[in-house]
Amino acid sequence: MDDLGAPISYLTLEPGVPVFSSDGERLGKVVRVLAAPEASMFDGIIIDTSAGPGGHRFVDAPEVERIYEHGVVLSIDAAAAASLPKPGANPAALSVSPDDLVGGGGGGGFLRRIRDSLFGKR
Repeated sequence: MDDLGAPISYLTLEPGVPVFSSDGERLGKVVRVLAAPEASMFDGIIIDTSAGPGGHRFVDAPEVERIYEHGVVLSIDAAAAASLPKPGANPAALSVSPDDLVGGGGGGGFLRRIRDSLFGKR
């Protein structure tokens, strides 16, 4: 890996910056930063891995180790990066109804739906 420059914030990360695995392999380049700056929330990045397994892949924020002026370094190695998921649609928004707040519908209501959405149950 070449000198990647000074550390920067996700707020200034630009598309086209190279992305590297923790073991130094170039995986692709940044396509998009997923964030909600008004809430100071960094969700991750989408990378183009055309040189690698091909296509766009989603890198979750915890898998982004460091962000520099001229590169992003992931906390996972190249083997783990090969199984990064394709980006999906935005998750559905959860809503609260009075039944959820009083535990209607078999108990758990709102909290059960949150748990189920986190663990992929429907």
